[in-house]
Amino acid sequence: MITHQNQLPLYLHYCLNQKELDPKTVKAYRIDLTQFFQYLEEQGMEMDKDGINEYLFHIHSLYRQRTVKRKIASLKAFVAYLEYEEIIEENPFHKINTRFKEEIILPRTIPRDVVELLLRKMYEEKEKEMTDSGKKFLSRDIAVVEFLFATGLRVSELSALKRADINRNTGIFLIKGKGSKERYMQIENREVRKAIEEYYNCFQKEIEQQEYFFLNKWGQRMSEQAVRLMLRKHVEKAGISVHLTPHMFRHAFATLLLEEDVDIRYIQKMLGHSSIVTTQIYTYVAVEKQKEILRLKHPRNKMQIQEFHGKQEVFV
Repeated sequence: MITHQNQLPLYLHYCLNQKELDPKTVKAYRIDLTQFFQYLEEQGMEMDKDGINEYLFHIHSLYRQRTVKRKIASLKAFVAYLEYEEIIEENPFHKINTRFKEEIILPRTIPRDVVELLLRKMYEEKEKEMTDSGKKFLSRDIAVVEFLFATGLRVSELSALKRADINRNTGIFLIKGKGSKERYMQIENREVRKAIEEYYNCFQKEIEQQEYFFLNKWGQRMSEQAVRLMLRKHVEKAGISVHLTPHMFRHAFATLLLEEDVDIRYIQKMLGHSSIVTTQIYTYVAVEKQKEILRLKHPRNKMQIQEFHGKQEVFV
């Protein structure tokens, strides 16, 4: 039975070194494809039309549609590679229908008043009596939260931001996003710029000895997990019951700009989305918010225009 599993290491090496895909993407490919080959082995099937169809039916029963879509994309890319390298004569996906109606999963965002409350509590804490070390790290935490909300960066992009990538005088900085795609962004809010400058002044010595901009207590790059734990700590201190993640600031950034009538094409560019289709998910969030406003706030909902007397309607 030929499964072509022996080509997997070569394919992953090709993705990482020739296509220069993000290591996290390559890791996801490895997990998805290993799962696929394990399924074929357990079922005694080959990597042909029947084997792939059975596998697709299997994963549809286990995972959400978004995960299924990713696993199909991983498998299709691998099979296309085998076809290109002439390891297989015919691509079985040419005869397989992988299209399905996807459910719309709205991104979890943060209401404006919750962002405001969190930042206000953090700034209030800064005014209290604290040790120099406490103030130093609180300045960093404030800068990180302000940066996330002001720019809509992915937490991985913030963690990877380097000292050489940011111009503190202009507020312009370089983002190295998914797939090694680069984009420029800027911070225009004075208070955010001030928070970043205060952080830099507190950590200047460590920053100048490191290539990364946001650092941990050991003077090393602040990891994505460290950002998550820091945010969780301040959310609890602020008495906020909602679970917040760094990525939700990205969603809030996009949704709130959309509510302010910013053109979605500008939002797409700022978020670093290669396709506007990805950005359009935020229009659903904006519409849901609009529905809520009209349902709860519109004055017509409080008017009693029609009075009912028995079966007869009387208009007043």
